[in-house]
Amino acid sequence: MNGNHSFRLSVISIMHPGRILTLAACHFWALTLWIVMFTCITSFSALAASTRPNFLIILTDDHGCGDVSTYGAKDVQTPNIDRIAKEGMLFTSMRANCTVCSPSRAALLTGRYSDRVGVPGVIRSNPRDSWGYFDPQVPTLANLLGGAGYHTAIIGKWHLGLESPNLPNERGFDSFHGFLGDMMDSYTSHLREGKNYMRHNKEVINPSGHATDLFSDWATDYIRGRAKRVDQPFFLYLAYNAPHFPIEPPAEWLEKVKKRDPRMKIERASNVAFVEHLDDGIGRVLAALDESGMAQNTVIVFTADNGGALSYAQCNDPWRGEKQQHYDGGLRVPFMVRWPAGIKAGSSSDYAGLVFDVFPTFAEIARQTPVADLDAHTLLPIFRGEKIVEPRDLYFVRREGGMKYGGNSYEALIRGDWKILRNDPFSPYELYHIGKDPQEKNDLAKVEKKKWEELASAIRFHTQRGGATPWQRSKD
Repeated sequence: MNGNHSFRLSVISIMHPGRILTLAACHFWALTLWIVMFTCITSFSALAASTRPNFLIILTDDHGCGDVSTYGAKDVQTPNIDRIAKEGMLFTSMRANCTVCSPSRAALLTGRYSDRVGVPGVIRSNPRDSWGYFDPQVPTLANLLGGAGYHTAIIGKWHLGLESPNLPNERGFDSFHGFLGDMMDSYTSHLREGKNYMRHNKEVINPSGHATDLFSDWATDYIRGRAKRVDQPFFLYLAYNAPHFPIEPPAEWLEKVKKRDPRMKIERASNVAFVEHLDDGIGRVLAALDESGMAQNTVIVFTADNGGALSYAQCNDPWRGEKQQHYDGGLRVPFMVRWPAGIKAGSSSDYAGLVFDVFPTFAEIARQTPVADLDAHTLLPIFRGEKIVEPRDLYFVRREGGMKYGGNSYEALIRGDWKILRNDPFSPYELYHIGKDPQEKNDLAKVEKKKWEELASAIRFHTQRGGATPWQRSKD
């Protein structure tokens, strides 16, 4: 059958009340049917492309569960963060991948343990005090989603490299509007050790205003701009510096907290105000999604890179310890996901996962296949109300310099209800049964020697595997 006879029928016997359709009429109706079918298929394909979910990760800095009201905090009010949990799923047992910034971010963006991608410690502006080099050969979540047709953007804190080839635009992000470095000397000057690391893509910029407000404004502008591009979904990684010290809430926010609770100590009041100001910015981002009509088709993850610093009146209750420590106060972080199309509102999970599980989860939702050697696990079964029973070790490492650490690393590992850890490179490993002792008060290292040896051996495996990736840039 050639092209000129595509719609000819060898036998025509189509009855119509009172008459038989002519051959010409039959050709007409067949052609019309073909056009309608083609139009429907084409329209469906376009609709499928336009309705692929958008992705938004909101990552805060040094933010423990005790500073989010949905986790039971009494003195801090975070209605907008709480809203994400109320309209989605609240996770009660998630941990960050590290006790400090850079390694958690490297793990989140690659789905691999941080030492496997060259970032066992904090990347800093001073090379002598920098303990990581983000492996340029490892694809990021932005690379994966960008390859699937997503527009990819990061707004806020990068902290994975200050120069090529590890600038955000070189690691899969189409757009970067934010801060390259680790922390700011001040949230209003935006400098670090007197240097400007604020960028719009590769352009040095000097914006005015509180950094939290700037990042929130840029995120709302980005969302409104993407609303005009219904043919292309987006992935936005919104990484705030707050509430990392210096604790600098705007004056009006501090006054509001002091008026509400005059008896609160000033250090705590300042941190509460700082967090509530951050929550307000997140509320504006959520409002932009609502106003743009994209809220129903956007997967939102809210989490943090590690627990808070107790010396700055941050709160990790009910867990022991803080940032830089492998006790759960340094590791447990808020984690919630809102996805109207795939998660029942008001649901919860006690799944003990890690923040980098976002990587394969987003990949699967976007119908992409990541490389096979990820350490992260997808959360999609949890979203469906199922249980994940596949056993997995949870491994943590941090390398650090200075007199206390000497450039050495210290590690922790969780296997089921058991946790082995140390909080500096020179102390002996502690062992806890966190199922019976979630506050990590009763060290069983000298009692459960067989279990201690089993978990110490598991750490050696991870240390050797991670050691295959250089964490300093080659001099070549």
